[in-house]
Amino acid sequence: MAYLYLKAVHIIFVVTWFAGLFYMPRLFIYNVEANRLPSSEQEVLHRQFTKMMKPLWYGITWPSAVITLLMGVSVLIKGDWYLQLFKPEGFWLLLKLVLVLLLYAYHFSLHRIFKQQMAGIYKYTSDQLRMWNEVATVFLVAIVMLVVVKKEISVIWGLVGMILLIFILMMAIRIYKRIRNRKQ
Repeated sequence: MAYLYLKAVHIIFVVTWFAGLFYMPRLFIYNVEANRLPSSEQEVLHRQFTKMMKPLWYGITWPSAVITLLMGVSVLIKGDWYLQLFKPEGFWLLLKLVLVLLLYAYHFSLHRIFKQQMAGIYKYTSDQLRMWNEVATVFLVAIVMLVVVKKEISVIWGLVGMILLIFILMMAIRIYKRIRNRKQ
């Protein structure tokens, strides 16, 4: 019974963590794009985006990442999933954990961008940030597919699907950029 509650809490905080991972890069993009405006407008917008980013990052995204990790480890132990990790039937779980580690690396990369923007340093263009924004989508799709489909999924077809998803996302970004440029 406790296992199911741990699992439910884990899923809830995965959702809130991803909400932050999806929204923070959008705020980074808007913050960078504010630099194109006159300085008086820039100041107002930078202050507003800072006001929005801090509570999202420190109040939702970081706590959710930590609780997701704690609950994930609890589910892994309480559900005896760790016993399958290095067996053939546990390959999906091992692969999922590798993706989760990479997702945390992505989280830390967003933290670095957050700290830079808080210091008024804008190293990336809005187009670069738009592409970086889609990384969370790729992780979400890959991890959910692994968890739901488990060992039924072929690694080859999984990779083909991920490459196709990345291609579609990149095309969508290009199309959006063309539409945005026509409006300007």
